[in-house]
Amino acid sequence: MFGTESSLSMFLNTLTPKFYVALTGTSSLISGLILIFEWWYFRKYGTSFIEQVSVSHLRPLLGGVDNNSSNNSNSSNGDSDSNRQSVSECKVWRNPLNLFRGAEYNRYTWVTGREPLTYYDMNLSAQDHQTFFTCDSDHLRPADAIMQKAWRERNPQARISAAHEALEINEIRSRVEVPLIASSTIWEIKLLPKCATAYILLAEEEATTIAEAEKLFKQALKAGDGCYRRSQQLQHHGSQYEAQHRRDTNVLVYIKRRLAMCARRLGRTREAVKMMRDLMKEFPLLSMFNIHENLLEALLELQAYADVQAVLAKYDDISLPKSATICYTAALLKARAVSDKFSPEAASRRGLSTAEMNAVEAIHRAVEFNPHVPKYLLEMKSLILPPEHILKRGDSEAIAYAFFHLAHWKRVEGALNLLHCTWEGTFRMIPYPLEKGHLFYPYPICTETADRELLPSFHEVSVYPKKELPFFILFTAGLCSFTAMLALLTHQFPELMGVFAKAMIDIFCSAEFRDWNCKSIFMRVEDELEIPPAPQSQHFQN
Repeated sequence: MFGTESSLSMFLNTLTPKFYVALTGTSSLISGLILIFEWWYFRKYGTSFIEQVSVSHLRPLLGGVDNNSSNNSNSSNGDSDSNRQSVSECKVWRNPLNLFRGAEYNRYTWVTGREPLTYYDMNLSAQDHQTFFTCDSDHLRPADAIMQKAWRERNPQARISAAHEALEINEIRSRVEVPLIASSTIWEIKLLPKCATAYILLAEEEATTIAEAEKLFKQALKAGDGCYRRSQQLQHHGSQYEAQHRRDTNVLVYIKRRLAMCARRLGRTREAVKMMRDLMKEFPLLSMFNIHENLLEALLELQAYADVQAVLAKYDDISLPKSATICYTAALLKARAVSDKFSPEAASRRGLSTAEMNAVEAIHRAVEFNPHVPKYLLEMKSLILPPEHILKRGDSEAIAYAFFHLAHWKRVEGALNLLHCTWEGTFRMIPYPLEKGHLFYPYPICTETADRELLPSFHEVSVYPKKELPFFILFTAGLCSFTAMLALLTHQFPELMGVFAKAMIDIFCSAEFRDWNCKSIFMRVEDELEIPPAPQSQHFQN
C-alpha cells in the first residue's frame, strides 16, 4: 500500500500546470458540446437525448421492466374510452380557412424566401385531393386519368402542366358528332364538358391573385355543375355511377366553398355569406368541409352577432366535435356583453356579476380546449401563415384561428383586456391537464409531435403543458460551468491550482487507507500508555 501511494505521489509531482490547464479545458469543451447537442435535441424533439437512449436501449439491457404492458392489461373500460378519445383528438383535420397556394402561400415565399408549408402538410393535401377528386372510373376518361396522376405529382410545375394537358385533351375531343335522330342524316356538334378538377388545380396553384383564382373557379363551377347533374341522374345504375356521383358532389361543394372564400377575400362579404348559407342548405350532410366555420368568420366581419349566436346554437352541441372557432367565438359573444365596462379593480372589490361570471367561464372553457390561442390573440407570440391542415387543441389550430379572428377580438372593445385578466385562471382549475380535464377530455399528449410536422421549422412551436428542462441538460450545464471555471483559474493561477489539485488527489487517494491508519494509531497509543487488552468477558462488581 505504501509503495502504491508513494509511486502515485511521485507521478503527481512530475505533472506540470499545463497538464491541469489542458485537462480542465478539454473537460469543459466536451461538456459544452454535450450541452449544446442536448439543448438542440430538446428544442427540436421535446426530450433529452441521453434520457431517451437510457430508457430505450440501456434500460432493457439492465433488466428494466416496462410498465406499459402491465398497465395496459389492467386498464378498465373507462381508460380505453379515454384512449380512443385521445386518438380521435389527435387526428389531423383539413383547415376550413386554408389559404390559396398560388395567390397567398407562394407570394409569401417570393417575398420572404421561406416555405410556409411543410412537406408533411402538402402530402396530406395531396391525399385529400386524391380522396375527394378521383374515383375508380377515371381511367375511362382521358382528362380525368391525367388529373388522377397530377394529384400524385410532387413537383408543382408538373401538376400545373398536367392540368393544362387535361384541358387541351378535353378541347381536342370536345367536338364530336352525334345523330339527333337515329334514322336520319341530321347531325349536331356537341361540346363535351371540360375537366373541372383541372381548373381547380390551376386556381389553387397557378393563379397569382385572388381575382384570377375566382375566374378559374367560375369556369370550374360551370364544368362541375354539368358533371354533377349528369351523374345525379345515373347514380342508381350501379356502384360505379354512385362513386362517380360522390366524386362530382365533392368537386361541386369544394368549388362553391372556394368561390365563397374568394368573395370574402375580395371584400364581398355579404355575397360570401349568402353563398355559404345556400351551400349548407343544398348539402346539409357534408360536414367534412366545416363550412359553418367559414360562415362564422364572415358573419363576425359583418358584426352580425345575432346570426353568429344562431349558428353557434346549432353547432356548439355536446354531441358534435368542438373546435377553437366554436369555443372562442362563444367566449367572444359573452365577453362582448360585459367587456366595455369591465374593470379588474372594480371586480375585485364588488365581485363578479352573473354576466361577467358567464363570460369568464366561457373564456376558461375556450382556454381549456385550446390553451395556445390567448398568446396569439394578446400578441405575446408572433403569427405565421396558417397551415393547410390543423390539429385540434394544438398550436396549428391556434394559429389558424388567431390569423383570421384577431381582428374580430380587437373590434370588440375591452374583449382582449378581459381575456388578458382571466385566461390564466384556467390552469389553476386544471393542475394536471394530461391526467384529467374539467369540461373536456384530458389534454392529448400527441399535439407537440404533430404540430412540429405541420408547422414550418422557423416557427417556435407552443408546447402545453410547459415542459421542464431535463435533468441531463441541467447536469451538463453545471458540469460545463464548473470545468470552465477550473480551466480559467488554472490558467490564471497555475502554481496555486497545481498545489490545490495535488492536495485534493492526495486526500482522495489516502481515503482508502484511512481505516488502516486509524487502526495503527490506536495500536501505537495502546503501546505507549501500556493499556492492558480487554478481557474476553466482563463482569460487573459492586
